[in-house]
Order: sequence, then structure tokens, then C-alpha cells
Amino acid sequence: MKEKNDKKTIWAWCMFDWANQSYNMVITSTIFPAYYVAITANEKNGNMVSFFGHKYVNTVLQNYILGLSYLLIVVSLPILTSIADYRGNKKKYLQFFTWIGSLACAGLFFLEPDKPIEFGMICFGIASIGYCGGFVFYNSYLPQIATLDKQNDVSAKGFIYGFLGSIVSQLICFAVVLSPKIMPSIVGKETDALDSLLARISFLIVCVWWLGFSLIPFKILPKGEPNAGSHKFNVFTGGFKELAKVFGKIKTMPLVKRFLPAFFFYSVGVQTIMLVAAEFAAKELHMKDDDLITIILVIQVVAILGAWLTSIASNKYGNTRALIVLVVFWTITCLCVYFIANQTQFYFAAFAVGLVMGGVQSLSRSTYAKLLPPNIPDTASFFSFYDATEKLSIVVGLFTFAVVEDLTHEMRDSALTLDGFFIIGLLLLFVLHFTERKVTKLEAVAA
Repeated sequence: MKEKNDKKTIWAWCMFDWANQSYNMVITSTIFPAYYVAITANEKNGNMVSFFGHKYVNTVLQNYILGLSYLLIVVSLPILTSIADYRGNKKKYLQFFTWIGSLACAGLFFLEPDKPIEFGMICFGIASIGYCGGFVFYNSYLPQIATLDKQNDVSAKGFIYGFLGSIVSQLICFAVVLSPKIMPSIVGKETDALDSLLARISFLIVCVWWLGFSLIPFKILPKGEPNAGSHKFNVFTGGFKELAKVFGKIKTMPLVKRFLPAFFFYSVGVQTIMLVAAEFAAKELHMKDDDLITIILVIQVVAILGAWLTSIASNKYGNTRALIVLVVFWTITCLCVYFIANQTQFYFAAFAVGLVMGGVQSLSRSTYAKLLPPNIPDTASFFSFYDATEKLSIVVGLFTFAVVEDLTHEMRDSALTLDGFFIIGLLLLFVLHFTERKVTKLEAVAA
């Protein structure tokens, strides 16, 4: 096992973010949402699609499938991560989820216009499971590879690599999708069939990018160490026992058990807005694919700046204070989304989201890592609670967003509903802040 803060190990860890954010950019944020809305749009029938004989509004079905995939992760990952800690093989799980996620992206190539959507949407759900599953084991490496004083910076560095990787991969896919406009004499004149083919080729590019660059962390990252004494149990019994032990430990940690509820509520808003932003722009504002991809790229670039500034601010003022400021910003921005009426206003909102998006994700991860006891052996099990909290927040957010849209037929009403989650999360962060101050005073008295 290498010493913490090893530059090569940290670089390899960051490269996993570089690899898998191509999925997050192309499949959840830009080309796939726009492509899906385009091939399923039918104003006469209320944009209804058929899925195994049942009728759904196209974007509602998309959100239900995403929500279901996250729910499956929530149910299964605490067990898988406890088994990974028990056996010391979390890198194998990292590889497994990466393979199924990237290959599912390749399966999206078969989602064609005017053909059944069942296989393509199942691949859409499986890709989400692969992305989320891999991230749990990736996150659990943070306290293993970085000392406490370096975790904010390393966490921010991982997100910066992710944003940069997503931008580069998006530009490649962007060039492919727009090639008929850029090079019509070489590619051919723009037609619906050609547009569909090029969009689906971008899904194959994501598969190759995600899987190809993941080979770097697969080779360099440590595989993990089995927990002491875990050999007394078989693999399944040991996994459940480890899960129960970690849950018991969390209940005795006053700061961790206050952070997780706050993280849950503000993550409902953060994660859902990030996932449905492209749907909102395409459906409510009728933005063209070119404009939509451009604005998401702007968000990613601004997010790099946001993650860097947040790392500096948190080191100077403390993690919880920085999180409170970020969530206040998110609350105001989410409220403004309800009143957006044109593309210019959406650009301003997107810039604001980008500025706080990278910061809140990076700082949340490093804050949780800092609150954990030092040198814990079962990092995957502890981080399973963090990731399960995040994924459960996405389930609640997506289903809330879908149900409100289904009832009111207005995505704006869904966005307004999310603001309530931000407010609750903000109040719980203040509770965490006061608890931290109390714990600090008690420790000073004890010293």
C-alpha cells in the first residue's frame, strides 16, 4: 500500500473522473436528452411514448427510469460496498460498474427514430447504474489516498479533471454531431437520418472514452485491504455484519449524523436540477441542440472555476460555512428558474448553476471525508452511506419532479417544488454549524 498523497495515485484517481464524466455530459446533460426529446416529440399526442404497452409523457418516462436506476443503486450498494471492504476488492467493483455502464452507452446506438424505445431506454437506465455504482467505490478512495489536510484540494482536483474530461469528450461528440454543417462536402448534406446516425455515434464515443481512460486507474489504484477479523464470516454474512457495524458507528458520530440529512435535502435540488436542465431548456424554451450543447459546455467551464474557488474559501473559512453560502446561492437560483422566459435568462441561470455546481459537489465529498475517523479500514462501507444518501436524494428529486410535471403539465412547477428541499437542507446545515461550534468548545475545554 502506497503512502497517502502520492502524486501518481492521486492522478490516477482523478483520471477516473476524467473518464466517466463523458457519460454525465453527453448522456445525461446534452446530446442524449436533446436527441430523445427530438425523436419522441409529438405535440398532437402530448409528447406521449409507449413503453411496454404503457403510455407516458416522454420526459416523465425518462425521469422515472433515471429515478428507478438510482433506487436500485440505493438498495444494492450498501451491501456491495460492505462486501468489498470485507474482501478488500473494491477495485473489482469499480471495474464491474464501469464495464456495464460504458457498454450500456454503446447500446444506446440502437435507439432509433420511429422504432420501439424499450431496449434503448433499458440501456439508458443501466448506464446510469454503471455510472453511479462506479462513483461509490471511486469516492471511497479519497480518505485512503489523501491526508485530512489535503482532502479538500484532492476532491476539488478530481472534479476539475472530470469537468475538463467532459468538455474534451463533449467537443469531440459535438464535432461529430455538427459535421454536416461544418464539412457538408465531406460528410454529406444534413438530413434527419444522418442527424440520428451521428447522434448515436456520439454514444459509442462515450463508451470508448469512458472505458479507455478508466484503464489508467484500474492499473494504478490500490485494490484495498480486507478488514481485520472479517475472515470469520462467509462473504455475504461478513458483508451484512460490516454494514451493521458501520451504521452503528455513524449513529455515535454527532457531526456525521447531522451532515447526512442536510446533504440529502440540498442534494435533492442540486442533483435533480443538473439532470433535468437540458430537458427544461429543450422542452420549455425550445432551445436548439447547438445552443443547448454550447450552454452546457459553458456550465462545465464555469464549474471548474467554482470548484477551485470553493476549495480556497473552504480552507480559509471552513467547510460548513462555505456549504451554507453555496446552498443559499442554489436556493435563490432555483427560485429564479420558475420565472425564466427566454434563452438569455436561461444563460444567466446556467452561469450561476455552473459557478456553484462543482463547488457544492466537491466540498460535500471532502466534508464527509473529513468528518470520518482517521485511518478507517472500511472506507467503502462508510462512503456507501454518503453515496446512498446522494442517490436516494436523486430518486426523491426525480420522482418529485416527474410527478409534479405529470399532474400540472408544467416543468416550472416542478422546479419550484425543488426549492423547498434547498430551504430544509440550508436549515440543517445551520444545525450542523452550531453543533460543530459546540463540539469544538468541548474539545477545547477537555484539552
